[in-house]
Amino acid sequence: MRCYPDKAMEAVAMALRHVIGLDHVVVSVRDLDAAAAAWRKLGFTVSPRGTHSAHMGSGNYTMMFGEDYIELLGVLTPTPHNAPMRAFLETREGLERAAFTTDDAAAGAEELRARGIAAIGPVHFGRPVTLPDGGQAEARFNVFQWPVEEKPGGLRIFACQHLTRENVWIPALQSHPNGAARILRLEVLTADPAGASAHMAMLLDRAAEQESDGAQRVPTGSGRADIVFLDRTMLAARHPGVTLEGLPAEGAAALVLGTHDAEATARSLGVAPGATLAVPATAASGIMLRFLPM
Repeated sequence: MRCYPDKAMEAVAMALRHVIGLDHVVVSVRDLDAAAAAWRKLGFTVSPRGTHSAHMGSGNYTMMFGEDYIELLGVLTPTPHNAPMRAFLETREGLERAAFTTDDAAAGAEELRARGIAAIGPVHFGRPVTLPDGGQAEARFNVFQWPVEEKPGGLRIFACQHLTRENVWIPALQSHPNGAARILRLEVLTADPAGASAHMAMLLDRAAEQESDGAQRVPTGSGRADIVFLDRTMLAARHPGVTLEGLPAEGAAALVLGTHDAEATARSLGVAPGATLAVPATAASGIMLRFLPM
């Protein structure tokens, strides 16, 4: 792997030009409708169900924030495209992939190839969208993927170009009873945080930074969420009193969300004001949720 200098200006200079921060995270589930109902009970505003283009073979629900979002994704029809997700679901549910925003999927894929990374795509697809007034629209996307085997800490990554942002970031879907407003960071469990973070930094052409507890942070850019690699001891120390039951030995473990109303979050989660605002992985499709005031 390449080693990168730790200077901010050099990190910015070498970053991929067509990859612009974390866009959304993909939580793969076996029962799509049951998962959506569970997240609604946690105080999220969940979009109407979407059905992707036939070659994707998947359906989704989303929980939209200001610049990023959470996607619940399930297999509707087995296809070659969703084979990796089906393999993942054979072992567990959980946060399987992270998506970055790209302003040009074709140029982004070529940028990776120029660095010797065999990008997949771009692939075009869409899904119908039910608007708040009952009307219908279409959300359309171009995406490219890093090679399936390139998954630092077990996390697959891809990039998404939104061609119809107005049909995805619908204002009525961006307000949540639990106060959630953005993704602050994604925490990934691994026995080798330094190695996994160096791998992710290489794939993104960014620099990993060590945090005070020994965890390794990789910025995704544009003020969007960071990806943090850490071991089980570090994860437990960051979230005292929150059970680690249901988390994998390796893979995405915790999604840290910013809330603009901690009291609303506490009410939605059914905990006392001032208590730790968290949901164990067993109650959130295999991913721990932690809420922090913004």
